[in-house]
Formats: sequence, structure tokens, C-alpha cells
Amino acid sequence: MRYETLHSLQIPKIGFGTWTIGGQSAPDPTVDESSELALRSALDIGYRHFDTAESYAGGHAEEILGKVVREMHVPREHLFITSKVSPDHLHPEDVLRSCENSLRRLQMDYLDLYLIHWPHSGMNLAETFQALNQLVRAGKVRWLGVSNFNLKLLKQAAALSETPLLTNQVPYSLPDQTYIRNGVLEYCQQNDILLTAYSPLKHRYVKGNKVMKNIAQSRGVSTQQIALAWLTTQPRVISIPTSFNPQHQAENFAAADLVLSDAEMTRLSIGKH
Repeated sequence: MRYETLHSLQIPKIGFGTWTIGGQSAPDPTVDESSELALRSALDIGYRHFDTAESYAGGHAEEILGKVVREMHVPREHLFITSKVSPDHLHPEDVLRSCENSLRRLQMDYLDLYLIHWPHSGMNLAETFQALNQLVRAGKVRWLGVSNFNLKLLKQAAALSETPLLTNQVPYSLPDQTYIRNGVLEYCQQNDILLTAYSPLKHRYVKGNKVMKNIAQSRGVSTQQIALAWLTTQPRVISIPTSFNPQHQAENFAAADLVLSDAEMTRLSIGKH
């Protein structure tokens, strides 16, 4: 596993997203067993960065993640746990309450990283960061970040955080390069802020891309791994794919060690065979 080294931290290039663990927008007990099996498999493979949120399955994803970690006796210090506060909980008192609730569901003493999940037009970002900074000072949270922030909001957040802003988590993949065009990726790379790519695997695009297939065949890997390697080869970019399939989990994990050449990166970016 390759890592991004930043502010004395080593953060895995590939983490595990939990947005389908335990259900979708609300808890779904019918998927509890498969969710637990997926997390157990991920931990066995070697995943140590897990990304969750209070909104995932109405908080149930956090409960299942905490349960599996405890049952597998993984030392807390070996994990990097990210959670997020929802956009309707950005009032300072709500931020503090949301963090405490996430910690309670996870049954953990602190979060490694806490993000604003989405911005909204009525938020007072300065007041929200007062609460977030308070959580860091109290030892409840180690690092702060944001998600789905445009360049203007990202700059504001970086100025308001008392500790270096660690990441902006955004949708980023070969067919979706919005955050290149809007200047966010360049700003992150220039200011030592990670860009965490979610929804990195557009399966229809991956399956149908001839350039990706050619490179995958020459490398002896899957097209899915090439899609992830296109992300993780870039400096200050990490990704958090998810899968319930152990084989796909293992392939995703191994993609972190796959470094594409400049020529391969260019071929993928311009779609040239």
C-alpha cells in the first residue's frame, strides 16, 4: 500500500467507502450480515482507512463499522476513521452534537478526520468552523476537512481551520473531471490538501474504454485497477471505492501500488489508443 505523507500523517492511497453499509438513507437490517462480511473482508485484506458519515444509513453504517472493528480487535491507532457532519447540522451546537453521536455509534474516543459533508447556501461557515476547531482542541477530532466544496468555499474553509485543512472529498474520475476544470485539484496540490475521490469507478465507462482495456492487458491487471491507478498516481489524490465483493476489494486495494507512467496517464486523459 502506498501512502500520502502529509503533516506527519501517512494516509493510505486507497480507503474503503461505507456509503452502502447498513442501508442507503435509512437503516436496512436485511443487509446487516452482508455489510459486516464486507467490512471483515476489507480489514482482512488490509484496509485501514474507512470513510463514513452520520447520514449513511441514518448512522447505522457507523454502528456496523464500530462493531466489526471491535469484534476483530483491530487496534484503534492502526485505523484512520473519517466521518462527516450533515449540511442540516452545521449550526455550532449541532456540529458538536453530531460529532458526539458519531463517536457514540462508532464507540470510539476520537475521529481521525471530520468533514462538512455538503455546503448549503444558508450556512455560516465561520461559526461552523468555530465548533469544528473546538472539537479538535478537545481531542474529539484530529483533523478537519470538507466535501463537495468549490474553490471559493475551499479557500474560505482553509483560512478558518486552526489546523491545516486535510482534504476536500469530491466526485472525481476519468469521465468526471469537474474538479480539474474548476481549479480545485490544482489548489489542493499547491497547498498540501488531499483531494479524496469518491465515486471513482464509473463501471459502464470503465468496461467500455478501449484505452483502459489496452493498458490493463499490457499490465496484467483489471480495468478497474487502471481507473483507480489513474487517480492515485496523481500527487495529493487518494480514493475511497467500495465493494461487497472480496475479489473486487482486493483488486481495489492492490491498485494503490500500481503507478502509471506519464505516457499511460496521457493516453488515458486524452483517450488515445
